Amino acid sequence: MQDLLTAKRIAVVGLGQSGLATVRFLLSKGIKPVLMDTRKQPAGLEQIAAEKVDGIYLGELDANRLAQMELIIVSPGLSVKHPALRFAKLQGAKVIGDVELFACYNTKPVVAITGSNGKSTVTKLTEAMLQHSGIQALAAGNIGLPVLDALAKTETEIYVLELSSFQLETTDSLRLVAAANLNVSADHLDRYQDLADYAAAKQRIYQHSALAVYNADDALTIPAVATQVLALSLTDNSSGYGIVQHQGQDYLLVAGEPLLPVTEMSLFGKHNQFNALAAAALALAAGASRQAIASTLRSFRGLAHRCELVAERHGVRWVNDSKGTNIGATLAALAGLRSSVAGKLILIAGGDAKGADLTELQPALQRDVQQLITLGQDGPAIAALLPDSIQVKTIQQAVKTAASLAQPGDMVLLSPACASLDMFKSYADRGEQFAAAVRELKP
Repeated sequence: MQDLLTAKRIAVVGLGQSGLATVRFLLSKGIKPVLMDTRKQPAGLEQIAAEKVDGIYLGELDANRLAQMELIIVSPGLSVKHPALRFAKLQGAKVIGDVELFACYNTKPVVAITGSNGKSTVTKLTEAMLQHSGIQALAAGNIGLPVLDALAKTETEIYVLELSSFQLETTDSLRLVAAANLNVSADHLDRYQDLADYAAAKQRIYQHSALAVYNADDALTIPAVATQVLALSLTDNSSGYGIVQHQGQDYLLVAGEPLLPVTEMSLFGKHNQFNALAAAALALAAGASRQAIASTLRSFRGLAHRCELVAERHGVRWVNDSKGTNIGATLAALAGLRSSVAGKLILIAGGDAKGADLTELQPALQRDVQQLITLGQDGPAIAALLPDSIQVKTIQQAVKTAASLAQPGDMVLLSPACASLDMFKSYADRGEQFAAAVRELKP
């Protein structure tokens, strides 16, 4: 497979984090690629010396120039349906992503995780379970570390990859010890034809996996390819994974045996119980010990902006789920947290819904949310789903409004169900501004 790089004319299209890692990898192999980006000034380009590459072209993609390439390595941020890329493919160019290049050069075992929601938590949990088992595991991919930079870390014994649908679109050869597709909900519908098209991209994770781990309660995750399969469900433990009554408590059931009481998990919420089962299944398939898995679940503190407890003030819990950038994430947060709230659940939501059908939120809002506060581009559409909703213009106003309404026993949850870029630099910026506003409340 390494003969990919025997192509005489190679282009890297998209010079974000993964694109720059791809350029570094190619240069290390003695290859001078052509570089292209739709942006006029991509951040980080100054890291690459112009004389080391075969040209840098910024702005609108030149279809004729791309059509002269034999191999195009495209960033996940750019759709393979872009007219210039489609034209190049018609002229015979091979279009791949950095994960496909990783697959061609990697010699170590790999497990991988996809899903609309929860994949970062499961990726880091799996990595920690393997590390606590004495295995040199490294998380990479969509979680932050580009896969081709990870490839250079030769001490690694197994890779744990978080893969987005965009990355999977351009990946054909990745062989996996185990793959998990956690869930599929309306997201990125500004880039996909419909939900079925998006789900099909997620299904590609199972292509060459020895074990397919899926969500028995989400039909869109059921593997379409013939392979060894493992179903996970919080309501059905017939596969050996689920929740079971043991010694008078709810226990995580892992591989047919009770592992630990759910009350001993450091993460809270039913959605995190599912995430724990998924990580345990992947880690066991990759050689982790049950003792290390249990220890990890007791100590793992979770990731920033994912149902993160920011503060508890005057009996009110403030939870930052800014990573809830789509409807499915917010539905999961509401379902996972509502049972732990003695009083009202006050939800702050809104932003750019990316073309999603927001009415899918309505049943959960009516059932689980006692007060809705909205902001952002699609805030009015969300506010219309629940009577007596309050619309505000800033996250600071949202926090002050929530504080004026909250009583001991209540929870204030930021879970926007929308992307952040209509108002913020990123979901992290949104979450940090929320947390800062909470800290600035009067004692």
